[in-house]
Amino acid sequence: MITVVVPTVGRPSLAATLAALDAGLDVIVADDRPESARAEPLPVPDGVRTVRSGGRGPAAARNAGWRAADTPWIVFLDDDVLPAPGWSKALRADLDGLPADVAGSQGRIHVPPPEGRRPTDDERNTAGLAGSHWITADMAYRREVLERVGGFDERFPRAYREDADLALRVTAAGYRLVKGERVTGHPVREDGPWASVRRQRGNADDALMRHLHGPAWRAAIGGGSGRLRRHALTTCLGGLALLAGALPMIAGIAGPGAPARGRAAGRARDRRFRRPAPPERGRGPARVLARGTAAAAGAGWLALTAEFAWARIAPGPRTPAEIGRMLITSVLIPPAACAHRLRGELRIRL
Repeated sequence: MITVVVPTVGRPSLAATLAALDAGLDVIVADDRPESARAEPLPVPDGVRTVRSGGRGPAAARNAGWRAADTPWIVFLDDDVLPAPGWSKALRADLDGLPADVAGSQGRIHVPPPEGRRPTDDERNTAGLAGSHWITADMAYRREVLERVGGFDERFPRAYREDADLALRVTAAGYRLVKGERVTGHPVREDGPWASVRRQRGNADDALMRHLHGPAWRAAIGGGSGRLRRHALTTCLGGLALLAGALPMIAGIAGPGAPARGRAAGRARDRRFRRPAPPERGRGPARVLARGTAAAAGAGWLALTAEFAWARIAPGPRTPAEIGRMLITSVLIPPAACAHRLRGELRIRL
């Protein structure tokens, strides 16, 4: 009746995920490691089937997994989750007797909070999965519905938005999605100090979501409006401050360097040929305007960056390391988000 599909790139957490499943379940692991990383087979328990997806991303891996199954229901799990004790029994209870117009059932995701302190920025990001809709950390679909809608869209290259896109296409086809009672734990993993900057690559996938589902796609999946517009304003103000600050030197109207030497040489020639030097007009006001523009834009950039940093620092543990990380990454995230969104828009159009 049920096949569990787990896409993986060979993370060590896969072993714990598979160990938490009952031995009687049909399980397929979709090995999405690139060819160069397949020197050793995946360490999977006896009875677990393995299919390969060529390192093309989780969407392609899940497609390879469910297409290798022949059961009515396909349950997708991530390779870093921990199904709770009794999960298999609760899964069957969730799926038994569902009306024909219900195409999918989502498990309840539990992210354990840290003990004795406030969560870090990365921990809060993972905790947000508990309130997300239709994520494939634990999501069951009827196989016939996957066939009808074509499965996951493999244009989504990473574990981001490919599950939301599938859910929107399934509901657009006239089906309903529901939430079950089974519980799956999602521990927080350490992804390094630059994880929040790397996550901005998902802005390219947001561009594809807008192209496929229209401007209201965020509301359709129960998401917020995001910060891209503020990131764009922050990036524009920062760029304007840098440009306005550099413009006087580029135009030769700042400082006592080559422009000053040029004026002195010109005056010497004027004296030699007894020709009056032309008046130096506009240099003072232009310099003042450039400096004023740079100061105003810089102040706006600083205010928006400070607001963004504090929004991330305030709910956290506020340790020196966390504060430093938030300050640095809050400077880097806005331009990174804009660059990836632009890349996504260009990818769609070219």
